[in-house]
Amino acid sequence: MASATFELTRKSVYVAGHRGMVGSALVRRLAREDVEIVTVDRREVDLCNQAAVFDWFARVRPQVVFLAAAKVGGIVANDTLRAEFIYDNIAITANVIHAAQQNGAEKLMFLGSSCIYPKLAPQPLREDSVLTGPLEPTNEPYAIAKIAGIKMAEAYRRQYGSDFISVMPTNLYGPGDNYHPEYSHVVAALIRRFHEAKLAGARSVVVWGTGTPRREFLYVDDMADACVHLMKTYSGTELVNIGTGKDITIAELALMVAAAIGFSGEIRFDTSRPDGTPRKLLDVARLSGLGWRATTSLEEGIQLAYRAYRADSIGRHRIDLPVPQ
Repeated sequence: MASATFELTRKSVYVAGHRGMVGSALVRRLAREDVEIVTVDRREVDLCNQAAVFDWFARVRPQVVFLAAAKVGGIVANDTLRAEFIYDNIAITANVIHAAQQNGAEKLMFLGSSCIYPKLAPQPLREDSVLTGPLEPTNEPYAIAKIAGIKMAEAYRRQYGSDFISVMPTNLYGPGDNYHPEYSHVVAALIRRFHEAKLAGARSVVVWGTGTPRREFLYVDDMADACVHLMKTYSGTELVNIGTGKDITIAELALMVAAAIGFSGEIRFDTSRPDGTPRKLLDVARLSGLGWRATTSLEEGIQLAYRAYRADSIGRHRIDLPVPQ
């Protein structure tokens, strides 16, 4: 594990994917730094369009890049939009990483996903578990695209000496999440479902799956803080997991969300829906060794996420949109 000191002060910092949950959290966190934050709307530059990306990088030449742009979604989205998830994510990653190297970026962080790890890898998931076994079938295309990004950053570091690093966040939630009824991640899906049930006076809420899988959840602003910390303090080929090191069952999560929203009805489980990987808990020893730990509890984070869901008019308009890039 290679620690390093990298100075962000007064540098131009490009956040790719700044309108998404992760990218917007990074923009909020970087606003506390003395940097020039650079963003570009996808209507101006489609990151899947190689020529457009290369032209933009040649003109703007950002010094630092956070590659948070991705096509993302929950278990149903991953399993349904398989071609889009592999094509879009590989195209975005290849275009941005190559353009960053060609135009002299001093440092780049690639944000992966905990789904890169084999379905039955030993728990908690260590960074060296990548490519040691079969992936979870429901999100294999997305995982392969993320693994390609990791290997691309690694290859550019080895061949060109580029200071490109990769981090693997656990399951994220918080302001700016996607609340699509079919394609959202589990925390967002439960917030919407329990909120609507409460407003309708429903007696029960259906939760997908058996409720038994165990998952780890990290508040997105904590994730952004970890990313900025690692950008300043880490340089190496090895991945770094970003998480809390704690997990709960989906059933326990459902009870926690219901309590936060004030829903007191019955919770039923639809076992015809897929569970996905039985457990996903990250080993965060490497991250802890680099001096960072999460500070937002899951209970507090769910309250903050629900407050943002209710208050943010943009979030309300996003509810029925397709899975965002």
